[in-house]
Amino acid sequence: MPDAGDFPLGAGLRLEDLERDPHARLAALREREPVSWVPVLDGWLVTRHDLALAVMRDPDRFTVDDPRFSTAQVIGPSMLSLDGPAHSRQRSPFVSPFRPDAVRGRFAKACAQETERLLDALEPAGQMELRRSFAGPLAAHVMTRMLGLERSEVGELLAWYDAIVAGVTDVTAGRGLPSSAQEAFAGLGARLERAMDGGDHGLLGGAAASLSHSEVVSNAAVLLFGGTETTEGMVANSVLALLEHPAELPRARADPRLVDAAIEESLRLEPAAAVIDRYAVTDVELGGTQIAAGQLVRISISAANRDPAVFVQPDRFDLERRSARQHVAFAQGPHVCLGVHLARLEARTALSGLLRRLPGLRLDPQRPSAVRGLVFRKPPTLHVRWKVGQSPGIAAKSEKTPR
Repeated sequence: MPDAGDFPLGAGLRLEDLERDPHARLAALREREPVSWVPVLDGWLVTRHDLALAVMRDPDRFTVDDPRFSTAQVIGPSMLSLDGPAHSRQRSPFVSPFRPDAVRGRFAKACAQETERLLDALEPAGQMELRRSFAGPLAAHVMTRMLGLERSEVGELLAWYDAIVAGVTDVTAGRGLPSSAQEAFAGLGARLERAMDGGDHGLLGGAAASLSHSEVVSNAAVLLFGGTETTEGMVANSVLALLEHPAELPRARADPRLVDAAIEESLRLEPAAAVIDRYAVTDVELGGTQIAAGQLVRISISAANRDPAVFVQPDRFDLERRSARQHVAFAQGPHVCLGVHLARLEARTALSGLLRRLPGLRLDPQRPSAVRGLVFRKPPTLHVRWKVGQSPGIAAKSEKTPR
């Protein structure tokens, strides 16, 4: 075990420091202890951008294939928790459906229509809790379509997802695997088994041609996990970031390019997945620090995305930032996020719809919001208000909504 005295900043970290507003502490680590032993995490924490890339791109030295891997403890082996040929075999059936053209062809219309349907219901109220009234249902609707489930099952899907995410967070924090997460995964698995037994010929059916049913279920859970968590977090975080900078709202409404910029800056500043785990395959040196075989190496995506060596004024929300897409919010290497194009499509559609349909959109000053989370970061609640009445884009709605 490393001597905590060699890493005083890491030794002083508490879980609550990382869950609430970790950025000042992460910046200090990045400058003084870029590979630091953090006892509260029982592992190393990597905070520099170049070192984060080195770990993610080198599965021969840093692997996910370890029984301690948090997500695998909840959903079993999957493309997320395997490396080498086993990883390629489980990932390959899902690659083609997530290519950019396939995503646009299969989901652009459905995503736009669901955005409008949700906003039709919400717009007259003049206020909402956006994360679970809009962002979560939109992401879950897309996932139900992808997995061959029914619209009426969105609520149940979100409940399973919440329990699985909570389980991964508990494992990461050293609190053990809760029975609620196991029960949620069992419920999801049983429902997906019925979908496959019913002759599904979509995503699940295609994967079942080369994978066992249990492998399909575990990988479908990965898709649910990433597709709901990433999109809900992306939408909530991007709305919060933009509304915290109200001078940028008119610019984003007028220029679709800046909607994309707002999403990328939000991903950089508050990635929905804040940390990812690897395990040292052998004794290895990283950034001048010796890491022993088998030790946990946790990559702080949050810290890497604010590295001043890559991003000038890294704590600033800048819609003109040219380096924004150098963020690593979707990871890198063989485990780069499979659903990156779908997540961006959903976030772009959602944010554009909100700006177009809800004039005077603003944060609710009576119910403030802030991003939180150890592993998955987003505001627990995001209360917003707007002016009720004819929205600027409603007259052109029929032209903008695909039929």
